Amino acid sequence: MKNTKYFILILIFIFLTYFLLFFYFQNQISYEETQINSSYVKMYLPAVDENNKGVLTELIVEIQPGSGKILTNIDKIKFWVDTQDSIQTAKKIAEEITRINTNNIDIIYTIKTDNATLVGGSSAGAAITIATIAALKNKSINQSIIITGTIEKDGSIGEVGGILEKIKAAKSKGVSIFLIPEENFKQDIYTPVEKCINQNGYEICEKRYEKKNIKDIVIEGIQVIAVNNIYDALKYFNL
Repeated sequence: MKNTKYFILILIFIFLTYFLLFFYFQNQISYEETQINSSYVKMYLPAVDENNKGVLTELIVEIQPGSGKILTNIDKIKFWVDTQDSIQTAKKIAEEITRINTNNIDIIYTIKTDNATLVGGSSAGAAITIATIAALKNKSINQSIIITGTIEKDGSIGEVGGILEKIKAAKSKGVSIFLIPEENFKQDIYTPVEKCINQNGYEICEKRYEKKNIKDIVIEGIQVIAVNNIYDALKYFNL
């Protein structure tokens, strides 16, 4: 009986040792891959400025050998705390999805804009996550696809404001597919409609606001698609 117990204990010990070594070498493989391969990814971020006008900014994510740092290079943009939180969340989710250990690399986030009053916020979270995943995988991003939405810690994409303004801005850059949060797809928005009549030689105009659902608003050349989480969005970016 004693020999049987010793035999079982030895087997358990061997199994645990193998299990720990397996995960150790898995992490080592990820480290080697990220250390050797530097990468550079660019994509557009849709935003709304302080004048409630839709604009597109340029996001660049770079991967370099390093020590696990997150570095930001913000040009002419108000850098809010929620933007920083979005970058932290994006990095964490990108690590989980790619299974790449980032302890030995630095990730550099650059946001460029010609508009000095542009407001940064959490609405870039989903896009930053997509760009980080692409950079870690060393893959390019299709510039004709764009996304807006917050990124939550469970990978879900939350609603944002200024959807219509962002879609119009995207059209000016030749974007063909615009991914928006599921919650925004269900929302009603109010658009101004001006009607004028000629009365006794005077033109009298009246502005009214018509209620429409975002899915019923057609902007020629752009397909608006609802996504619920980052996994839904990845399918469109082929990541």
